[in-house]
This record gives sequence, C-alpha cells and structure tokens, in this order.
Amino acid sequence: MLKSLILLGATFTMGLAAGVFALYAHTIMPALKTTDDRTFVASFQALDRAIINPWFMVGGFAGALVLTGLAALTQLRQDPLPWILVALGLYLVTFVVTVAVNVPLNDAIKAAGDPDRITDLAQVRADFHEVRWAAFNLVRVVTTTGAFASLLWALVVYGRTTA
Repeated sequence: MLKSLILLGATFTMGLAAGVFALYAHTIMPALKTTDDRTFVASFQALDRAIINPWFMVGGFAGALVLTGLAALTQLRQDPLPWILVALGLYLVTFVVTVAVNVPLNDAIKAAGDPDRITDLAQVRADFHEVRWAAFNLVRVVTTTGAFASLLWALVVYGRTTA
C-alpha cells in the first residue's frame, strides 16, 4: 500500500510541476513579453514572490524530487523501476536547470528593487535575459512532461504486476 501511495504521490507532484512550468511557457511569459518594461519587471517580481510558497515548493517542485526518489527506492528490483529512474533523471535535469539558470535570473530581477524606484527599467529587463529564461523554462517543460509521462507508465506497469 505504501509503495502505491508513494508512486501515486510522485506522479501527482510531477504533474503539478510540469503544469506550472508549462503555464509559464504558454501563457505567462508570452503575455509578459507584450508588456512595457515597468509592467514586465513589476509583474515578474510579483510572480516570483508568489510562487515561493509551500503549495509549490513542497507540493510540486521539491515534492516531485523527493517522492520520485522514494518511489525508486521502494521499487528496487521491481518492473516499474526503469520508468521511475527515467523520470528521476529527467527531473534532476529540471532541478539543475532551475537552480543554475532560472533562480539566479529570478533573484537578479527581484534584487533590482521596487520598479517605482528603478531609473532604468529597460536595463533591468535586458539584464534579466528574458529569452534565456524562457528557453530554459522550455527545457523544464520538456523534462518534467517526460518525467510525468514516465511516471504514468510506471503506474501502468505497477498495476499490471500487482493485479
């Protein structure tokens, strides 16, 4: 029963993480791209502050990593293990990209300060490297979606072996 819950939890949290990254890729960043510099900086700062919360950090971002790792440990020598390991590998790429690329860019735009007090908003936006952020977010979309699909298949394999 515990193995089932862990694998379900890993799949669920991975789906949440994939959804968040996809939402940024197909809605948030394209919408922000059309805004003026002040709106872009203020909006991105607000979004970044808002996403740092337990729902996303535990329920999605960190939860997906921890639960997928636990799923791998609980499925050692079991048929779903290869699919779980694929998901874990893909999510590790997501994690590294997030920590190495997206978070530093997020931190830099927040560190620029209050948009009402920034004298050169165009420079802050340029220093953010919007295209780079979006490109690496697309990597996260692909890797988390692949990880989610792998975990979905792991559930199918698990169901076949326990039926």
